[in-house]
Amino acid sequence: MAQTKRIDPGARNLNELSKPTERLHVAGAGDDYNEQEAEQTKAAISSVYDMIAATWNLGDLWNWGFHDAKLEAQVEEILPGFTSFGSDGFSELLYFHTLTQIPLGLDAYRDKRVLEVGCGIGAGLNFLSRVTGAAQLSGVDISKAAIARANGRYSRGEQLTYTVGDAENLPFEDGAFDVVVNVESSHSYPSLGRFFDEVARVLKPGGYLSLVDALTDHRADTFAKAMPGCPRLEWLAENDISPQVKAAVRKRMAPDSFVRRTFAQQRMSPVKRTIAQHGLLTALGAPFTGDASMSPVAKWSRKKTGLGVSDKAPVRSYRHYLATRVS
Repeated sequence: MAQTKRIDPGARNLNELSKPTERLHVAGAGDDYNEQEAEQTKAAISSVYDMIAATWNLGDLWNWGFHDAKLEAQVEEILPGFTSFGSDGFSELLYFHTLTQIPLGLDAYRDKRVLEVGCGIGAGLNFLSRVTGAAQLSGVDISKAAIARANGRYSRGEQLTYTVGDAENLPFEDGAFDVVVNVESSHSYPSLGRFFDEVARVLKPGGYLSLVDALTDHRADTFAKAMPGCPRLEWLAENDISPQVKAAVRKRMAPDSFVRRTFAQQRMSPVKRTIAQHGLLTALGAPFTGDASMSPVAKWSRKKTGLGVSDKAPVRSYRHYLATRVS
C-alpha cells in the first residue's frame, strides 16, 4: 500500500490545509481528479485529522449526530445508561441508525466481520462492537494519529483492531468482510468510484455497505454519477435523514448542552475563544441548520479554522445509502 506523505502540521494553518479539499465540494470533482491532485488532497486530509486526533477533547463528538427517541430507547435497552458518562448519545445514534438499516438482526453479527472505513479515533466502531458483539471488527483511517489513538484506547486483541489505510486502496484481502460501514467520511474521498470498487472487492458476495454523509449539491451529483459505475454493488436504498440530523445539531448547539458546557471549560484568550466558538458551531453543523452567524467575524473565524468551505458550498442534505455486493 502506498503511503500518503503528510504535511507538517506546524508549517501550515488549517485554512491553508483545507484548500486542496475545496474542489471536492465547490467544483463537484469526482473521478476527474488526477493522481497528483488526489494525493495532495489526501495529504491535506491526513494532516488535518492528525491534528484533530492529537488535540480533540470534546468527548464523544464524532459526527453531526442523529436524534430519534425510539432509537435511543433501543440503545438504552442494550446499553443501559450509555449517555450517562461523557456523551450526549447523538454520535452513537447515528452509528446505530447506520447499522440498523442493514437487513440483519443484531444477533446475526456474532459470526460476522465488520469494517469501518474512515473510523477516525475509533469510538464509533467501539460502540458498534458493544451493541453487536460481532466476531471481528476492523477500522481503517488515513490518519496515523487517529489510528494510534484508536488502538491505544479501544483495540481488543483480534476482535477490535485499527489500521492505517486509504479508502481508495484498502489494505485488506478480497471478500474479507460481511459488512462495511462508512459514517460521515466519504465527502473527503477524491474518487468515490475507486472507493466503491474497493468496498465491493473487500465485501463477501451478499455483504452490505451502509453509508451516511453530508452532501453539498456538487457532492450529491458526484454520488449520482459514481453509483452506477460499480457493477458489483447493487444499491438498495437511499434516504434523506436530514430532519433527524438537524435535530441532533440543534440540541448540541443549545447553551446547556454537553458539548457547549465542555467547550466553556477550555482555557483560551478572548480572540481564540471567538474563533474557536464559530469553528465549533460550524463543526457541529450550524450552517446546515441555518443557525450559523453570517457576520464578518463569523465568516473570518470559519476561514481561520479551515471551515470556510461551508460558506462557499453549503451542505444541502444528509443522506443514507445502502448497497449489497452482488457476485
